[in-house]
Amino acid sequence: MAAVRGRTLLERLDRPSDARLLILSCKGLGCSHASNLGVFSALQTGIATSARIMVPAPWARDAAARYRGEDVGVDLTLNAESERYRWGPVTHSPSLLDGDGGFPRTAEDTWEHADLDEVRRECRAQVERAVYWGFDVSHLSSHLNVLVAKPELFDAYLELALDLRLPMSLPDSSFERLVGFPFRRLADEEGAIVPDTVVSGPPGAGRRLLEKVLGEMGPGVTEVQLTPASDTPELRALSGNWAGCSDDLATLTEDTSVAAMIARSGVELIGFRALRQVAESPR
Repeated sequence: MAAVRGRTLLERLDRPSDARLLILSCKGLGCSHASNLGVFSALQTGIATSARIMVPAPWARDAAARYRGEDVGVDLTLNAESERYRWGPVTHSPSLLDGDGGFPRTAEDTWEHADLDEVRRECRAQVERAVYWGFDVSHLSSHLNVLVAKPELFDAYLELALDLRLPMSLPDSSFERLVGFPFRRLADEEGAIVPDTVVSGPPGAGRRLLEKVLGEMGPGVTEVQLTPASDTPELRALSGNWAGCSDDLATLTEDTSVAAMIARSGVELIGFRALRQVAESPR
């Protein structure tokens, strides 16, 4: 378990040292109508405990209209990775645009051209817009981990989380080895609140992922990220992974054996708001 300035996250949460806490997090909110239907279904009638909104995405305003106080964070977004489905910054940020007039499609393009001041301004504006729309923002994440993979962008991400006193989602240490710098240690040293373990897989891997996590999960806070969406003609036109997204939705809303499996494991489901309480407490 990661230590936050000498204390583990479980200690900061005032939980026993052997507690196993699980955040079931939904990605893709705001990306499409199908995603909005799926994510809110997973939160309102399923077992999901948190989600994150892509504020610049085309269906973000619709997501805000559907919001009823669920645990939702902001997925700080600097890319529009789809070839034909485009969105762009909410601020005037020329360095964050590609030749198509939207965000760059690839992380490499963002890293090559992004102006750091524009990144800081854009990320803060995305959070502010979510708050303006009525979201009680519970945490921050980085879409496609773009803000995590480069030290200067990570500094901006960490700075924003600390300034707003919000928990942040970070990939595991295997990603640290891939990018070549210890972002988790740096976050711990600054007192940021981060789940101990983050597990994500491709759309459709939800049930297998949960079975594996529950079988191996040790003490601490684990976040599992899924991508639920309703099976609609829109989703089938947008995504080659539409079947997987539909499967993830079924895992979170229809497969009663998954909820039973979680109950048998002794794992406690929580959301990011529990972590936000720690982030908001005096340091």
